[in-house]
Order: sequence, then C-alpha cells, then structure tokens
Amino acid sequence: MKSAVVQLPGLNRDRDMIAALTRISGQAPVTVWQTETEIPDVDLIVIPGGFSYGDYLRCGAIAARMPVMQAIREKAEKGVKVLGVCNGFQILVEAGMLPGALMRNSSLKFVCKQVKLEVVNAETDFTRAYAPGQIIRCPVAHHDGNYFVEAETLKAMNDRNQVVFRYAEGTNPNGSMLDIAGVVNEAGNVLGMMPHPENLIEAAHGGTDGRGIFASALDVIAA
Repeated sequence: MKSAVVQLPGLNRDRDMIAALTRISGQAPVTVWQTETEIPDVDLIVIPGGFSYGDYLRCGAIAARMPVMQAIREKAEKGVKVLGVCNGFQILVEAGMLPGALMRNSSLKFVCKQVKLEVVNAETDFTRAYAPGQIIRCPVAHHDGNYFVEAETLKAMNDRNQVVFRYAEGTNPNGSMLDIAGVVNEAGNVLGMMPHPENLIEAAHGGTDGRGIFASALDVIAA
C-alpha cells in the first residue's frame, strides 16, 4: 500500500511520520510539498503535526489555503484515505474537510504527555485493528486541541458514528467537549486526531498502541 506525507513550512513531525509509515508498510512514502497541485496515486495521504506557518492567524488556517490542499480534497472525494495528526487535524478542520473547531487548551498551556484513548468506532478504515471500546495509550503535544462543534452538528456526527476516539479515564488534556480526540468525515475516509500515534508504534517507543491506526489504513493488519 502506497502512502504520501505532506510537507509545509513549520511542520516538524514529518520525519516521525515517514519513519512510521516506512516501518509498517515496508516502503517509504512519497513526500508532497505545499505548492504541488497533483498527488501521485497512493492509498493514504498523511498531514503530520507541527506548527505550520507558526500557527499565525489560527492553527492550520494558512496551511489550509495552500495549493496542495485542493489536490488532497480531490483525492479524498475519490475515496483516498486522508489522516491528519495534531496540526494536520487542525488543517483539515480549517480546510472544511472535517467538522468543528480546535480551540486553545482549557488550561491555556501547551500540553505534552501520554493520554489514554477509547476506540469509539472500530469499523473505520483507520481502526479495524482495534476492538470496540478498547483503551489504547497515545502521546499528545499541542496548545490548541480543545475540540468544539455545534450541538446540531454533533448530533448528526453521533448518528453517523463520526466520533472515532475519546480521551479515556480522565486523561482529557485540553478540555475537548465530550472528551473527543478524533473524528472522521461523513464518508469515513478522512480522519483527524490530536494524539500522535506515530510516536508509539514499536518497543523502542515504550509500546505499540498507535500501530493499529497505520496498519488499518495501509491494510497490513496481521492475519
């Protein structure tokens, strides 16, 4: 399964994401620069974390308007899987590819620690490696991860099982409403999440809980 990693000024988790995808899929992803208007034929496109454009205006607001995002939107409309992690999640929201908004953490402080996630929806292309209700560990590192969405939209999202991850066991690091940590679009092929699964995929990281997200998306789940 082929993958691509998007690169924008200020993103600093692209190397981690490239390493994770290479290790899990067995082949290095292609990299796509922000000004490119075409993306090669791949099965998964990843927008990694960091601080695109210094988080000016709003986190992800400038990056969401770069030419590459139109190419990603077109690929997503054709069914290609798209994963946005941390700043990547913020960019997808700002681009209108996912509902809601990501606001300043309720503590008004940058948070960097490990949290626990509940797998709310284990039937997506990103979570088939997990069991419903499974609790996994995952690191977070962000200043603006406080997810908010209007009540009417939230109801529709719940009806369509668009909430994929919730912070579990009192580990919500940012005040996100209803402990939401990750959501998918209506079609189910675009996932945005604040935690960093790429940093918990092998024993050297202290665990492999994040590996299932990539294994599911790349269709390399062990039989």
